[in-house]
Amino acid sequence: MITHEAGFDHLMPPGHPEQVARLAHVLEALEGKELRRVVAPMAAEDDILRVHPKSHIDRLRKAAPSEGWAQIDGDTFLSPGTLEAAWRAAGGAVRAVDLVMAGEARNGFVAMRPPGHHAERETPMGFCLFGNVAVAAMHALEHHGLGRVAVVDFDVHHGNGTQDLLEEDARVFFASSHQSPLWPGSGGAHETGGHGNVLNLPLAPGTGGAAFRKAWEDQVFPRLREHRPEFIFVSAGFDAHRDDPLANLDLIEADFAWVTERLCALAEELCDGRLVSCLEGGYDLHALGRSAAAHVDALIAAASPPRALAGA
Repeated sequence: MITHEAGFDHLMPPGHPEQVARLAHVLEALEGKELRRVVAPMAAEDDILRVHPKSHIDRLRKAAPSEGWAQIDGDTFLSPGTLEAAWRAAGGAVRAVDLVMAGEARNGFVAMRPPGHHAERETPMGFCLFGNVAVAAMHALEHHGLGRVAVVDFDVHHGNGTQDLLEEDARVFFASSHQSPLWPGSGGAHETGGHGNVLNLPLAPGTGGAAFRKAWEDQVFPRLREHRPEFIFVSAGFDAHRDDPLANLDLIEADFAWVTERLCALAEELCDGRLVSCLEGGYDLHALGRSAAAHVDALIAAASPPRALAGA
């Protein structure tokens, strides 16, 4: 698990759903678990520049306030501590890739905020500033020299930012299941990417776990096998939970555990278990904590017993 106390310094206006307490509830739910705990470093600027232009970084730096809040989108705000948190959220994802590629971890969960999957190339939005998962995926490709990776997203909202950042790269397969209709209004099944490498699964409100599982079993998992990634990345949003106030897809903790277990099994089959997950949404605090715990329990189970390290 990779995190940093800077995640608590990204402050939102009162009543905003993407609140500091989200990270507190996730970390509390993970206390006592058999996790290697790693401090999230700041991302290098070159890591961010693989998916965002310098103008995007410069805009955020210019907008960052010295006190209070700066609103940069209808629901996206900066506070004095936001940029460090955002750089560490992306840097934590990069660090997770490095640990897994070095064989020092079987998989990783990046418990940081702000989330990232709505941040488009030059547009921060939906509480997101940098495309954390996309940054990690490109790091695996460009720094570690992998040939193919996959990014899957089970947040209740479409991962429009991740799609925007990666859909023109044939080395990447991207799949997103999400409630539709729902903000941001993208993610139709007709959106298939520049190389047929995007799979969107719009799900009706009230879909529930059985139909969610069937959609992933019938559509996402076969496409993952077809792509044969060397690394799997997960945008782990838990706002599809039935208790979440922002949507009503009606999943429960067991559904998040199931999809995580299946993804870990596919990672073991396809890419020596290499998988990194990044926290995205989830706005009912108690449901978020329970769901994150179920997700991480599945990651821990997939990583046990730990692989022997070189030289050990």
